[in-house]
Amino acid sequence: MTQLLNRILPLVQKPARYTGGEYNEIKKDLADVRVRVAFCFPDTYEIGMSNVGMRILYGVMNQMDGVWCERVFAPWGDMEEQMRQHDLPLWALESRGPVKDFDMIAFTIGYEMSYSNILNMLRLAGIPLRSSERQGLHNMVFAGGVCAYNPEPLADFIDFFCLGEGEEITPEVLDLYDRAKAEGWTKEAFLLAVSKIDGVYVPSFYRHEYAEDGTLEAVVPLVDVPAVITKRVVEDLDRAYWPTKMIVPSTEIVHDRANLEVFRGCIRGCRFCQAGFSCRPVRRKSADVLFRQAKETLEDSGNNEITLSSLSTSDYRELKELTDRLIPYCAQSKINLSVPSLRADNFSRELMEKLQTVRKSGLTFAPEAGTQRLRDVINKNLTEDEILTTCANAFSGGWNNVKLYFMLGLPTETDEDVLGIAELVYKVIKTWKEHAVNKKRGLRVHVATAYFVPKPHTPFQWEKQITPEEYLRRCKLLKDHFYSRSIEYDYHAPDLSRLEAVMARGDRRLGEVILAAVENGAKLDGWDEYFRYDLWLDAFRSCGVDMDRYTTRGYSDDEILPWDHIDVGVSRGFLLRERDRAYEAQITPDCRHGCAGCGANKLLKEVSCDA
Repeated sequence: MTQLLNRILPLVQKPARYTGGEYNEIKKDLADVRVRVAFCFPDTYEIGMSNVGMRILYGVMNQMDGVWCERVFAPWGDMEEQMRQHDLPLWALESRGPVKDFDMIAFTIGYEMSYSNILNMLRLAGIPLRSSERQGLHNMVFAGGVCAYNPEPLADFIDFFCLGEGEEITPEVLDLYDRAKAEGWTKEAFLLAVSKIDGVYVPSFYRHEYAEDGTLEAVVPLVDVPAVITKRVVEDLDRAYWPTKMIVPSTEIVHDRANLEVFRGCIRGCRFCQAGFSCRPVRRKSADVLFRQAKETLEDSGNNEITLSSLSTSDYRELKELTDRLIPYCAQSKINLSVPSLRADNFSRELMEKLQTVRKSGLTFAPEAGTQRLRDVINKNLTEDEILTTCANAFSGGWNNVKLYFMLGLPTETDEDVLGIAELVYKVIKTWKEHAVNKKRGLRVHVATAYFVPKPHTPFQWEKQITPEEYLRRCKLLKDHFYSRSIEYDYHAPDLSRLEAVMARGDRRLGEVILAAVENGAKLDGWDEYFRYDLWLDAFRSCGVDMDRYTTRGYSDDEILPWDHIDVGVSRGFLLRERDRAYEAQITPDCRHGCAGCGANKLLKEVSCDA
């Protein structure tokens, strides 16, 4: 296989995607390995190697005695063509062994548009796609990640799902598999045993029943398994595993730098944001631990950039203490320290000036909506005055580039709200004219709008998605009101976001659709070069599934949702209360101004939410 691969590599783009051999990759002697795990990321190498969760779990699994975890990524189209032409099966990077030789095949799923890649990777590996077609313990397929919070579209293909954070649940699963393999268990016996582990969902042990009108009527356990599966969380991040000896990629990746996770969860509660609710409760690392991890990571990897990462980094309580220690260390070592995910309501010009003493990059903010009414509807907790004050501080400090992100199609949105985006942008331009200290360089305001996708486990999970035609009308309305040459406007094409909404809120009937699309050639749907909407439309038609059922129809308050048996900690009652508050344009203060009673605290046994 290695000789064939070496002949193929000169024929494809970025051959380093497929070779392995990077600094800090982990190799083991197969004679000492009892359980081999192919850890699959359903996208390309440069995307997967930028994923912090994959780096963490790679280290967690390889710390285990008798377990060898190897990485597998989706090939680009040119490599897939060569693989099919030469009958070369999908392989793992560390050993270059075929994926079909592995005991367990794990997928981490963070984006709905990677579903086709999962099936395509299994096909390239020569592994049966349906769970029911895979007999015995060999090639046991399991998955986790944020998309597992609605696992039903993939229920036909995944043997079991691990819900929540994987640092603790993954070793428990692998230990059980190690025992099952040694004792010769059947597949069903293992699945029944693994379903007893908190946070594990085995789809084949549940039957979904539908009413005559096509709505979901019941989710019925078929054996002795939990009626509701609750996600797992890591309580103490200071003691949790962190990969300070990170693999150093041999080729450029999307986020080609070291990462430092400062906390998990979010205090804000933006009503459209799945991560903001599904990642609760808030838990943070101490500044002491973070500084030590930063030094160890940078000294081992040789990276010249490190990023502080979280859902809202400026909400980290010890940010000043941490950056006061990191900035001198990074300056002395000529390392760039970046702090993304900043909010306009707690932007620190002093911090940004310290971080960017050499070059002032652009500012990025996400007001999401153009009017205060609509920002209150989505609970953005951000005022126009805060946005403009932040811009004034930045412009007076020498910044001249601003990126502003919005959504179109949010619940209750009107044309007045759409035009409010244009009004806000012109106020930003006016603010620059009044406060900029470096007007010779000119101002660039990059405006981007996304097509609102209602997501599970949010207050907007029941909402309708506007039609693609209506979305494009609103884009044109906005574009027609941008007259300044300082404005660059981009908007997302509606096809991908419509399909994303279907997959996000879909049920088991989508399994046949995904399979049909993959058989027709669907793959790498997150990439413009490969996304073919027509293949998906044909698949929906051939399977008799109406896309509008999952998008423009919306869901009623009393309807059973396909993901209702998955508990992320936030209660259904809280989400309904938040939805009611949205329609009244009432904000819910962030967690630091008082607990709103979302319910996520129940996931913590030893500590409380660290908001």
